[in-house]
Amino acid sequence: MSDEYLESVRKQFAYYKLLGDKTFAQLSEEELFWQYNPDSNSIAIIVKHLWGNMLSRWTDFLTTDGEKEWRHREAEFDNDLPTKADLLARWEEGWSCLFAALDSVTADTWHTTIYIRNQGHSVLEAINRQLAHYPYHVGQIVFIGKMLRGTEWQSLSIPRGASQSYNAEKFAQPPRKTHFTDEYLGGKPE
Repeated sequence: MSDEYLESVRKQFAYYKLLGDKTFAQLSEEELFWQYNPDSNSIAIIVKHLWGNMLSRWTDFLTTDGEKEWRHREAEFDNDLPTKADLLARWEEGWSCLFAALDSVTADTWHTTIYIRNQGHSVLEAINRQLAHYPYHVGQIVFIGKMLRGTEWQSLSIPRGASQSYNAEKFAQPPRKTHFTDEYLGGKPE
């Protein structure tokens, strides 16, 4: 088992959670429930889907199938969360479940077979599967937020037109042995 891998993957998940958090902070309650058309997903729907997936995949991660009998996936796509507070509560609950499950992985459980819809995965494969899935949806959340805010959007990355000055600032510093997410997550460089 690689502690370094688990630390890295935890930082990756935390980074994508942070992108969602920073998007929500820029949006009104009404904007979180906006849909382009009836067949598209609002940010609230995407959060509900992530929440349902996270609870299903990460609850009893090492011992039960990741597609729980109690999950109602189709209902995750109903735009029926009543408030921004409800949306944020589900967002936090899903991520808490994920991080607790990652914390449960040990050298003794690293070689456990994880099942998702009765298909076996290594622990590494199961984690990587979700590491591909969640950023896909967080990207949708950020994209919708950026569309809704237009010129009022506060960039979550290097703002357009600022690449040269950003790179100049980074290369003016001595090389650092840190993960790229450390800067975003408030860590201190080595």
